[in-house]
Amino acid sequence: MNSNSKIYVAGHRGLVGSAIVRSLTRHGFSNIVYRTHAELDLIDQKSVADFFDSERPEHVFLAAAKVGGIHANNTYPAEFIQQNLAIQINVIHEAWRAGVKRLLFLGSSCIYPKECPQPIREEYLMTGPLESTNKSYAVAKIAGIEMCHAYNRQYGTKYIAAMPTNLYGPNDNYDLNNSHVLPALMRKMHEAKLKGDKHVVVWGTGTPRREFLHSDDMADACVYLMKQEDEKLQGLFNETEPPLINVGCGEDLTIRELAELIAEIVGFKGELVFDTSKPDGTMRKVMDVTRIKKLGWKPGTSLREGILATYSNYLGGGK
Repeated sequence: MNSNSKIYVAGHRGLVGSAIVRSLTRHGFSNIVYRTHAELDLIDQKSVADFFDSERPEHVFLAAAKVGGIHANNTYPAEFIQQNLAIQINVIHEAWRAGVKRLLFLGSSCIYPKECPQPIREEYLMTGPLESTNKSYAVAKIAGIEMCHAYNRQYGTKYIAAMPTNLYGPNDNYDLNNSHVLPALMRKMHEAKLKGDKHVVVWGTGTPRREFLHSDDMADACVYLMKQEDEKLQGLFNETEPPLINVGCGEDLTIRELAELIAEIVGFKGELVFDTSKPDGTMRKVMDVTRIKKLGWKPGTSLREGILATYSNYLGGGK
């Protein structure tokens, strides 16, 4: 991938997709193609085929997906599996048909078993039952990984499946019913501060441990991977293992510690009340990032720095 390469970013308005566009621009890539959902419905196979026929991108970042937190995944499992499968099937297949040189598929850490050894290594995929609250989404993402592997094996493509840990940053979803834990807590704390509330309710016991990565770091990792020569990534392209690579910081904290950090940054002085009737989800998820570190990449944003920047974005209208 060089500065003149034609690059398609699917999902360019989302948390990861918008960060990828920012990263590409910072790295001197200007020939970037994207479409809004109104301009191109990725669930519509003919529309996707027509797009690839007309644009002929050389490289593709597949960041488009239906995403959400525990409540959304648990409430709308049919939409999560159907929409994500359709997007992946259409984009990956049409990318191959159009001769795309390299594609990067964005997955999720929820692909790994619920009771997974920690830290989570790439080879733990498909070694145990999934977390029930987001099983439909996870199965769709696993299918995307296998699709990349199948096309690599059969057609000699160089498709990569990058598995991010929990992400946050500009253009996140702050809907209290459908968002992930960090943006939901940020909005709750901010609104409680403005209203003078004496407490904020946090779902679950506060004991699960989670790892968080700023979306700009994730985007830089994606661009870094796409810029590498095939020889450097040769370990990802083989017959027996999927082209899977974890992206994270390798460090975690409890949900209670996260809530306390967000309260401090937002300036909420009230009490944190943990609603133990709500699900905790998986008790711990921290990624083993040995594979990407060996390739020479590591994140550059601390959690405190990232939350400060994200809150500033939220105050500026990023919500």
